[in-house]
Amino acid sequence: MQFAPSVHREPLPALLRAVVLPTALTLLLLGTLVGLILHFSTSQSDAYALERQDRLVRIAVAQSMSDIAVDQEASTNWDDAVLRMRETPFDETWLDNNLGIWFYTYYRHDETYLLDASDRPVYAMQQGVRVRPQSFAKVADPVLRLAPQLRKTLRVSHVAPEGSRGKTVGAIDLALVGGRPAIVSLKPIVSETGDIAQTPGSEYLHVSIRYLDGSFLRTLSDLYGIDDPHVTLTPKGSAALPIRANDGTVIAYLNWKAFAPGEEVEDKMVPVLFLSFLAIGVLVGLLLLRLWRSRAELEASRAQAQHLAFHDSLTGLPNRALFEDRLDHALARRNANVAVLLLDLDRFKNVNDTLGHQAGDALIRELGVRLASLIREADTISRLGGDEFAILVEQCKPADLHRLARRILNEMQRPFSIIGNELHIGISIGIAMGASGEFDRLELVRKADIALYNAKDAGRGTYCLFKPHMDDSVKLRGQIEDDLRSALSSGRGLCLHYQPQVGTDGAVIGLEALVRWEHPTRGLISPEQFVPVAEDSGLIVPLGEWILRQACIVSRRWPDLFVAVNLSPLQFRSNGFFETLTGIVRNTGANPKNLQLEITERVLLDDDDSVRTTLSKLRAAGFTIALDDFGTGYSSLSYLRKFEVDKIKIDRSFIQHLGQASDSNSIISAVLALGHAMGLSVAAEGVETAEQQTFLKVAGCKEMQGYYFSQALPPDELVALLGPPAQSSSAA
Repeated sequence: MQFAPSVHREPLPALLRAVVLPTALTLLLLGTLVGLILHFSTSQSDAYALERQDRLVRIAVAQSMSDIAVDQEASTNWDDAVLRMRETPFDETWLDNNLGIWFYTYYRHDETYLLDASDRPVYAMQQGVRVRPQSFAKVADPVLRLAPQLRKTLRVSHVAPEGSRGKTVGAIDLALVGGRPAIVSLKPIVSETGDIAQTPGSEYLHVSIRYLDGSFLRTLSDLYGIDDPHVTLTPKGSAALPIRANDGTVIAYLNWKAFAPGEEVEDKMVPVLFLSFLAIGVLVGLLLLRLWRSRAELEASRAQAQHLAFHDSLTGLPNRALFEDRLDHALARRNANVAVLLLDLDRFKNVNDTLGHQAGDALIRELGVRLASLIREADTISRLGGDEFAILVEQCKPADLHRLARRILNEMQRPFSIIGNELHIGISIGIAMGASGEFDRLELVRKADIALYNAKDAGRGTYCLFKPHMDDSVKLRGQIEDDLRSALSSGRGLCLHYQPQVGTDGAVIGLEALVRWEHPTRGLISPEQFVPVAEDSGLIVPLGEWILRQACIVSRRWPDLFVAVNLSPLQFRSNGFFETLTGIVRNTGANPKNLQLEITERVLLDDDDSVRTTLSKLRAAGFTIALDDFGTGYSSLSYLRKFEVDKIKIDRSFIQHLGQASDSNSIISAVLALGHAMGLSVAAEGVETAEQQTFLKVAGCKEMQGYYFSQALPPDELVALLGPPAQSSSAA
């Protein structure tokens, strides 16, 4: 039998084993990963692009609504317009040139109308042509829904709230006009100077209409780069923005052709990647080339890491480490005057909270560019972190520092244009100066930080040069903090006084708890001195709990009266505030209905859901909520609409000027009318004379408080005023 010779199998060539197979497997895996990453990144890019287009369209609609109202003020906030509207008959040529056709030719408003005091049309313009006033009928429905709101506002004032873009109040909405979505804006024709008397309710109203399917679409395309914008009654595809009226009703949709850069990139890249991974032989060379490139990239990364070790990644400015190094070298030089400026943006957190961190980063970058343009080449500007910057100035005089600080503050007057928003940001500056050998780095920076604190304390938006007494103030605050901490732990020195609040008949109806501190060595320290220290140090929370406990005990002694307690914003926003308060009430046996919690507008400033939730829970538990110092904030009326409160307290500054300033009388009467119209109780603080009491009583104020009735009394003197307590109590 013959046997076939055995076949000898040669091992795979060394090159195949060592390079080709590993490379092929690596490239296969790499190709899969690249494909997945490419698909993910392009999808995210398209989503981001659509989100950005959506944001731009929203901005365009909002800007158009704002612009149309401001455009109207050019002719409606005008003495001459008021006088012209009183002429009989109307000068129609003048109306065309100032309130009608001119709005079409200059501002591109499609239609304008004039309504008399009874909201009847007296003039009409459509598409640049004067038409019969009866043409108003086609826009009457949305206009006559807005007119009563505007006239109600005009009964209070025609001046727009502080912080508004315009000067006069108005009413604006999005509505369907003749089946077309449009901006409908109403503005009163009022005297700009106030020299022309106008009876509330007699104002003529100027109505302006701009259709969103007309020139607005051209603006959206030309100015904002939105492709093929068009209006439909139903959404078409993913690139569609609902146009909502003030009541939330969707009246139409703004559609456009979505720009999808990721999809375009993916379409182009997929064939290239597929062909590339087929060329195995070429891939080996590409791999070697990649290795060489990786080495070059590694060197570049090493250089970049070296740079980042001493520079801020966001602004490219020197960071804290490089700043401290240069400051040390500057202080080591002989006969050198050295100054440090610490800069901190005012309320930078609001930018991040309202516009997002992307806007905050853009603002920081722009600020870095502006500050760098203001200093000398020999000086050093650094970003220390967050919104904190520092400037090192060598060989300087105090006059140089004052000049530089003023230049920085003047520069901050210019608005920042950030992601389509115009921002006005303030800055506070602290300055410390010293000669070489006089201070070390830590001491000089510490003094600049103290000066910065004083600048913020002085009202922000200013600068402060360090002076020795500031150091004493810091040490005093530190001592007060330590002593206050001891007083809270021992319970010695702190007490509450109670100022009565009376009704129209002079009888006491409530007490306001006011904290006092009798320091063992410094004597009586006013709350204005130690409460800010407590807020800065976090002691306001235990101090507030102590005050609440004492007030609850007193409320049990006179259950027919309410006891009012002022709440610090920090205390109100502390974790578990509601649970802590209800626990104190439960442990002391107090009745929540006898406790009145007084808050200020600082509590409501952020307008967030947690504040609304806490206020709702407090009212549901039986507590009364009072808004203190009413009238001193910039948006008190809006707070009354948004937040649930039971009472407003007119600030003492208005009461003090009764009979001296006519506007105080008007303001108090208006606040009382507003409070009663909204079903709120109204109390007046700071009543010191019989004349003030008489005016308030006649004006309808049923609750008053002030030295005219009684000063704040310690608990043991309340018996003489109120009579024996109903029962004695102590904390559980």
